[in-house]
Amino acid sequence: MNAPVPKPWVMAIAPYVPGRATTDSGRKATKLSSNENPFGTPDAARAAYAQAAETLERYPDASAHDLREALAGHYGIEAERIIYGTGSDEVLHLAAGAYAGPGDEIIYVRFGFAVYDIAARRVGATPIVAPDKDYATDVDAILAVVTERTRLIYIANPNNPTGTYTTKAEIARLHAALPGHVLLVLDQAYTEYLDPQDDDGGLDLARSQPNVLVTRTFSKIFGLASERVGWGYGHPDVIAAMHRIRAPFAFGIGAGRAAIAALGAKDFVEHSYAHNRRWRAWFAGQIEAMGNKGLRAVPSKANFQLVLFEGDVSAEAAYKALMEAGYIVRWLPGQGLPHGLRITIGTEEEIQGVASALREIVGA
Repeated sequence: MNAPVPKPWVMAIAPYVPGRATTDSGRKATKLSSNENPFGTPDAARAAYAQAAETLERYPDASAHDLREALAGHYGIEAERIIYGTGSDEVLHLAAGAYAGPGDEIIYVRFGFAVYDIAARRVGATPIVAPDKDYATDVDAILAVVTERTRLIYIANPNNPTGTYTTKAEIARLHAALPGHVLLVLDQAYTEYLDPQDDDGGLDLARSQPNVLVTRTFSKIFGLASERVGWGYGHPDVIAAMHRIRAPFAFGIGAGRAAIAALGAKDFVEHSYAHNRRWRAWFAGQIEAMGNKGLRAVPSKANFQLVLFEGDVSAEAAYKALMEAGYIVRWLPGQGLPHGLRITIGTEEEIQGVASALREIVGA
């Protein structure tokens, strides 16, 4: 019987697998699998969202005017050069949709964010994976695979799922060596967790260069993961091209108002940053103390820690044992890391608990 046939490049996509929220038996557990803010949502953002319930019958502003103006004021950028979407994921997809197609190539780093491969294949482009450098971005390896068919390069900084960081100097070196027809997309979903001196210069590059796009999200430090508010900043021509294929409406009225309120929640953001900095370092130290049991902490600047299992206990075994102990973390065989667990930095109690559970599991 005749039937519609999907495009072969679509069928080659491995669907995105989100972090789990329940155990194999269906019971709830401490969720450290999706890099959510352990302190929830700023009170002001929650209140702004609640007030929007009075306007459920209305379409949101398709231009996201108020949010763009708020972002422009907060970051010192131009509102007309901001695009927005359903999470930064949509903005990443829009970049591929506007600039790549069959016969083109899109580069990302091995152990990069899973959405990059999906975004490339979705438009029929060929994904090119550049080798890593001890789980981190290797600029020279990226440059080595750039060809005349390259249209985009995705770089997450800090990277997800490894947490590794690429310096401002290395980002500048990469950009300077790229042909002008290649769009460099800097995915800064975790940038608010960086120390101030670690700014990679992405916004400045996007302001001054015609082939740089920065993407960001409200899902992480701002505590609005459920509302899927993302945005990007780049050259007017880049933004205009992406707007041509953007859906008429992205997030709802409540999400937009909550995002604006979250931008002003300075105390919440500073507390989240300070807590993460302290307990990420503590947790990494705990993992390194189990080095004699084959555990290794990949240096992280995000709100999670990638733990490698290179001893007698496998990552899969630890993943299942942690689940039994009441902790859900992220096992990553689908991203080429069957020996790794990505663990969100939760509350003090949560991160101490998962460290204790790991010690018991590996016999440390």
